[in-house]
Amino acid sequence: MTEEILPEEVDTFLNYLLVERGLANNSILSYKNDLKDIFFSIKKTPKELKRDDIREYLSLQKKFGRGVATVSRRIVTLRNFYRFLLLEKIVEIDPTENIETPKTIKSLPSYLTEEEVELLLNAPDTKKVLGIRDKAMLEVLYATGMRVSELVSLSKKNLNEAMGFFLVMGKGSKERIVPVGEIALDWIKNYLETSRPKILKGKECDALFVTSRGRAMTRQNVWILLTSYARSAGITKHLSPHTLRHSFATHLLKNGTDLRSLQLLLGHSDISTTQIYTHIEQERLKEVYKKYHPRA
Repeated sequence: MTEEILPEEVDTFLNYLLVERGLANNSILSYKNDLKDIFFSIKKTPKELKRDDIREYLSLQKKFGRGVATVSRRIVTLRNFYRFLLLEKIVEIDPTENIETPKTIKSLPSYLTEEEVELLLNAPDTKKVLGIRDKAMLEVLYATGMRVSELVSLSKKNLNEAMGFFLVMGKGSKERIVPVGEIALDWIKNYLETSRPKILKGKECDALFVTSRGRAMTRQNVWILLTSYARSAGITKHLSPHTLRHSFATHLLKNGTDLRSLQLLLGHSDISTTQIYTHIEQERLKEVYKKYHPRA
């Protein structure tokens, strides 16, 4: 094969992703670039490619200093590509079988201190209609630890005011009950009674948190508001809506919550996902040891 033309099997796969899977153009371009790098490096067609070729490719990537995350993504792309070829009976053997994906090192999540959270939560101007909405949103994010995608998907019927919890639809369409603290609940009630009707101005919208256009807030809306309030509060750390989720988890663990309970609150299907927070558990255990052990 030449370096100028991708194998026709790749074009067939990319067309499948576009037409049948309905992936976004950016996602398809990412697949294309990964497969281009692999096949232009190995210089074999998909039918010619062998397991040893992939191992040699991985060895070269390591030699060239490629990032682990990049190489891992390319192998996942290649694996998906060959699964498609097998289903379409274009190939009979999957050369990616038994190829291990390089392990990425999970970095510790960034989080705010309790003092920084207070500054952030107090940043919205609650004398203004939108300020009340924003205050309620930030309080809910921190009080529940829910994902921003879960926040913007909430409707009024997801809230049980009397019992003080949200029924949240998480990843994989899994529902979970998430308790809400009294402070956040008070701000939600304030928002529903005074602010939300003024924002909607008679428009109909099922979403709990709405824009002045009468639509549900988006993840981008929340991200923009969050970074703006962080800046006005003097917080210099890089922030995303997920930062409040990490802060929620970190502060719960520091105050004695166990990992299993935290897993349920965060909606993690696997405890291994929650274990990224074990550094907090270890810090707390060290503090307990130093405080109570006679020989510490």
